[in-house]
Amino acid sequence: MRRRLVLGLILLAAISAHPPSLRGQLSEEQKRKLFLKAREDIQPVPKPSVTPRPKPKAAPTATLTPRATPTPRVTPKPAPEPKETPRPTPRATPEPRERPQPKPTVSPRESATPDVIPLESPSATPLLTPPQIPRGKTPLGERLEAPILIEKSGLEEDQGLEPPPRRGGGWFKRWRYLTPGVRRAIDRARVKKGRWKYIIIHNSGTRQGNARIFNTYHLRVRKMQNGLAYHFVIGNGSSSGNGEIEVGPRWTKQLNGGHVASDYLNNIAIGICLVGDLNRDQPTKAQLGALDELITYLRDRVGKIKGRRAVVTPHKRINPRPTDCPGDRFPYGWLQRRFGG
Repeated sequence: MRRRLVLGLILLAAISAHPPSLRGQLSEEQKRKLFLKAREDIQPVPKPSVTPRPKPKAAPTATLTPRATPTPRVTPKPAPEPKETPRPTPRATPEPRERPQPKPTVSPRESATPDVIPLESPSATPLLTPPQIPRGKTPLGERLEAPILIEKSGLEEDQGLEPPPRRGGGWFKRWRYLTPGVRRAIDRARVKKGRWKYIIIHNSGTRQGNARIFNTYHLRVRKMQNGLAYHFVIGNGSSSGNGEIEVGPRWTKQLNGGHVASDYLNNIAIGICLVGDLNRDQPTKAQLGALDELITYLRDRVGKIKGRRAVVTPHKRINPRPTDCPGDRFPYGWLQRRFGG
């Protein structure tokens, strides 16, 4: 298509070169020759060669050279001063040990009774200060070069039996509440010397009762192995005679009581129970009379300890746990005046 257009333009240029008068007279042969000649005269214009221009080179990017991190200067630490070497303290020469003492036999505890607290063994905490060692001699002339050994008074060695006090020899007292049978039961017991140091007064907390009823309750309900927790019971006239003294098996067998919240105190304390709720009622005169005679007789029977009679005290003043026994209406002033309790 493009070629035909070029040839037409050449023919038109050749015709236009002659005068117009001759244009109509030219034959086809002449027109052909003219066309060929005009084509030869036409010099093709060389097309400029399209040479791709070179792309401009990018300017070289300057590379950053990392600077070396300066090394921190280490300031030399001053050398530590030499410490003084502690000198070993010379050990003291160990003192001669005492011969081991035989462990005393402790009577069986009450089983599952809330009134009894087990004895706690002494803690094995080391002494912060050295024990003080006495110097000198004993009354027998032996040297004292060992620490003092302290033992509970309830764990002393057996000193034998306490003989019943003599009631004859011109000294006679008429007992109103201590019947001959009660006195014989008290005297026949095998009482050890120095064992009973306290006589503790209780109330039953019930308006009725006697030793047999309390024994059944302590055995079946309280699960106490030895039954009746007290050594003696004094009736109020409800279930036993008014002022009647009943001797329990703990006295006749010389067993520890179950009336105080301490095994140690139960082993050295006699328990006497007054039947009645003494927070609401006062003890009867017969009960107080029987209590007076029983305490007096027992203090003679158990003997003295280091020149002192057994201490008489109400339960609330010696029990490790808080208690109101023997009750708010018990005559504490009378007990204090009569026995110093």
